[in-house]
Amino acid sequence: MYKYAYVYVYAYVCVYACLCACMSRIHRLLLPDSAIKRFLAGCLNFSSRILFALYIPKMSYKVEPLPDSYAGLGEGPHWDEARQSLYFVDLEAGSLLRYDYKQNKTYRTQIEGETLAGFVLPVEGNAQEFAVGCGRRVVIVNWDGVSPSAKVVRTLFEVQSEFKANRLNDAKTDPRGRLFAGTMRYIGDEFEHRHGELYKWEAGGSVSVVKSDVGISNGLAWDEKAKKFYYIDTTDYEVKSYDYNFDTGVASNPKVIYNLRKTSPKDHILPDGMTIDTEGNIYVATFNGATIYKVNPSTGKVLLEIKLPTKQITSVAFGGPNLDILYVTTAAKFNQPAPAGTTYKVTGLNAKGYPGVSLKI
Repeated sequence: MYKYAYVYVYAYVCVYACLCACMSRIHRLLLPDSAIKRFLAGCLNFSSRILFALYIPKMSYKVEPLPDSYAGLGEGPHWDEARQSLYFVDLEAGSLLRYDYKQNKTYRTQIEGETLAGFVLPVEGNAQEFAVGCGRRVVIVNWDGVSPSAKVVRTLFEVQSEFKANRLNDAKTDPRGRLFAGTMRYIGDEFEHRHGELYKWEAGGSVSVVKSDVGISNGLAWDEKAKKFYYIDTTDYEVKSYDYNFDTGVASNPKVIYNLRKTSPKDHILPDGMTIDTEGNIYVATFNGATIYKVNPSTGKVLLEIKLPTKQITSVAFGGPNLDILYVTTAAKFNQPAPAGTTYKVTGLNAKGYPGVSLKI
C-alpha cells in the first residue's frame, strides 16, 4: 500500500508550495515581511508533518510463542510443506519436535540412545524417516511425528573420527536435495580451536569437504535466481556469499557480504542460523543480540531489525500455508531467564520464503 505513496506526497507538497507562493504574493500587499515568513514557515512545517506522519512506512510485525515449544537449545527449523509442520530440535537433549500448524500443537520425541540432535531433515519418499545429526554421525531416524520415542535405524555417514570433541551443528538441503552439514568443537573453545568443517553429501556419492578452518558451522541459504550460496561461521562474525552451481553443487568465490563485528570483540554480534525470502533478502539470527536482521545481500544494507523477547536467537525458517510466517528457534543457555528457549512465529512481515527441501537418499 506504500509502494507509490512517496509520489503522491511529492505531488501534494509541490501543489501546497505553489498555493503558499500564490498566497504570499497576495499577502505581500497586506502583510509585513515577518508575517509572510511566519506564514511560509507554517506551510513548510505542516507539509513536513503530513509527509512523516502519513507516508513514511513503518513495518508492523507480531511475535507470538508456539505452544509447548520449549527447547533448551532449539535449532534447525525446517518447514515441511506436505505435512504443514515445522520440525526442529532440542539439540542437547537429543529430541525432535514437530509443530502441527492445523492443530496448533507441538509434538516431541526422544531419540533412543542419543543425547545430541543437531538438525532434523525429512527424507524424500518416506514420511517417517528423518536425517538427524547425532554427535559426528548423520543417522536415519524413524518417527511417526507423534510418538514420544523414536529410533535410529541406520547411519548414513560419520565425519571427523579423529576429533572426539566435535559434533555436527546446523545442516540443510540445497534446492536439489543435497545435504550440507557442518561441525564445531563441542568441548572447549570453538573460537580458539577451529577444527570444524562444512561437508556436502548427495545420494549415490561420498562425503566431501566444502570448507575447512571452521569455528562454529552455522547458517546456510541458497538463492537460485542469483545463483548464490550463503554461509555463516559464527566465529567469523560475518555472512559470506559464494557463487553456486546448482547442477554440480559446487560453491566458489567466497565474499563477505555482511559484517557483524563491532568496535570491540566483546561487543561483536554472533550470527547463527539464517534463511532467505523470495526477493533474495537474507534473515540472520543473532545468538547474543535478541534480533533477526533482514539484509539485502547485494548491498549489505539492513532492511529491518526484528526484535524478540529473548536474547539467544538460534535460527529462522519461513513456513505456514502461504510461506509468510517466520518461525524462530531460541536457546536458554547460560542461565538465560524465561522466555528463553521458546519457539516463536513472526507474522506481518510482508515477505514470503521457501519450503524446506527433503533429503534425497
